[in-house]
Amino acid sequence: MSDISIPGGRIRSFVERIEHLDSELQELNESKKEVFAEAKGEGFDVKILKEIIKLRKQDQDERDERDTLLDMYMRAMETAGPEPVAKEPVAKEPVAKAA
Repeated sequence: MSDISIPGGRIRSFVERIEHLDSELQELNESKKEVFAEAKGEGFDVKILKEIIKLRKQDQDERDERDTLLDMYMRAMETAGPEPVAKEPVAKEPVAKAA
C-alpha cells in the first residue's frame, strides 16, 4: 500500500453536510406541494402558477423573444388558412359476375 492517507474526517464532514442539505430539500419540496395544494383549494390553476414561476425565472429579453416568436408563429398559422386534407379513395363495390 502507499503512504497516502485519506482524511476520513473531512470526507465524513462533506457527506454529512450533503445529507443535511438533501433533508432540507425534501422538507422544502413538501412545503412547496402544500402551497400548491392550498392555491388549488382556493380555485387557482396550479399549471398556470407553475408557468408563471417558470416565466419569472427567465430573463426579460428571453421572455420578450419567446413571446415575439409565439405571436409570429400564431399569426403565420392564422393567415395560412386550412391545409387541404387528402381524401381517402372511395372503395368500389365488387361487380357480381353473370352466371
